[in-house]
Amino acid sequence: MRRRIEAVISIIVMTFLALTLWDVLSALTFTDMFGQSSYNTYTLQALAWREGRLSLGRDYPWLELAVYQGDYYVSFPPVPTIPVWILTYVFGAATPDNLLIKLYALFAMYAVYFTLVRQKYSAASAALTAFSVCFCGSAMALSTQGAVWYQAQMTALMTMCLSILWLRSGHITWSLFAYALSVGCRPFNAVYGPLIMFIWWRGARDPSDPPALALKKTVSGLWKGIALGLCVAGGMAWYNVARFGNPFEFGTSYLPEFMRSAHGEFSLHHQMSNIRDFVFGLPIARGVDGAWTLKMFGFSVFLANPMLMWLLSAIIADAVARRMTAEKAFLCACFMAQLFLLLLHRTFGGLQFGARYAVDLIPYAVLYMTLTKRRRVSVGEWIAYPLGICLSVIGVALVHI
Repeated sequence: MRRRIEAVISIIVMTFLALTLWDVLSALTFTDMFGQSSYNTYTLQALAWREGRLSLGRDYPWLELAVYQGDYYVSFPPVPTIPVWILTYVFGAATPDNLLIKLYALFAMYAVYFTLVRQKYSAASAALTAFSVCFCGSAMALSTQGAVWYQAQMTALMTMCLSILWLRSGHITWSLFAYALSVGCRPFNAVYGPLIMFIWWRGARDPSDPPALALKKTVSGLWKGIALGLCVAGGMAWYNVARFGNPFEFGTSYLPEFMRSAHGEFSLHHQMSNIRDFVFGLPIARGVDGAWTLKMFGFSVFLANPMLMWLLSAIIADAVARRMTAEKAFLCACFMAQLFLLLLHRTFGGLQFGARYAVDLIPYAVLYMTLTKRRRVSVGEWIAYPLGICLSVIGVALVHI
């Protein structure tokens, strides 16, 4: 009973603080808290689906649209369009995507909270961590409005957090399904898949089982989730073929800005400058007049996201103390692989405070927490996370679309 009361109180407090922060951010960024973003690409796509079209039919110059064979297409993976499509039957063209993205943030926060509570975290530590996932760093800006870029990332964050919750609750089928949906928002999230299955396998296996029985148990446990994931992947592949004749093409190859680029959207050519800016870059730089100014196109993912700084320090501490398990080592490898892939992108997020692509990496920190024996956050985290939230508010107020 006590745990339930603590959970109810934690949810109420986190929700109240989130609404308060969003109210402040709406005033600072001149954004309608629960209204509609002008970058409502997914709403336009949903309305086109209702009319039986895969293309938008005309250009919207302020949006990032793929131009293919004289027509205009959404250049983002399709999964975030699905809930918007449902809502258009109620709200039509005025679907409140600013509200929708806040619901995604709340669900992600709740999922992290219940994941950590299941790991025997104290209610206060779980609440602080869960709140920080969405508000201490680059994710804060994503939750302010339902712009197409933000919807894709926040939907991916929500589905990955749900995947981790279901993984740690023993529901591997639903975990893999949620993971597949996250890939349908952010394709590089595919790297999480092998890690989820490996952690589940390590927890479910019985070392005393003979190999044949162990294989049978593994297949029996995973096949439903894999089948659901393949259905999601198959649907996206069909969608891409129907639009561009290529199962792996979401439309980014036909974005004018990348077609004009000598090195395209993803390239090793982009990576060296991205490593300088988004791994080691400081938040400030000298302007042309010699004065120090806040960078408007991003800086280190670790400085921008204290949760990732915690992950880096935890990995180093476990390696030094020889507490590194197979699950932790594999998580570290997957994290580095996904960071490597993200650093291939030409802009790593464009105009932004911090490094918004780093939000895709936050679930690694949550998952790593479930692999440790700790049950509460440190004093340093009680200082760092609230400080990070305050700095994020200032940063979003100064740098926003």
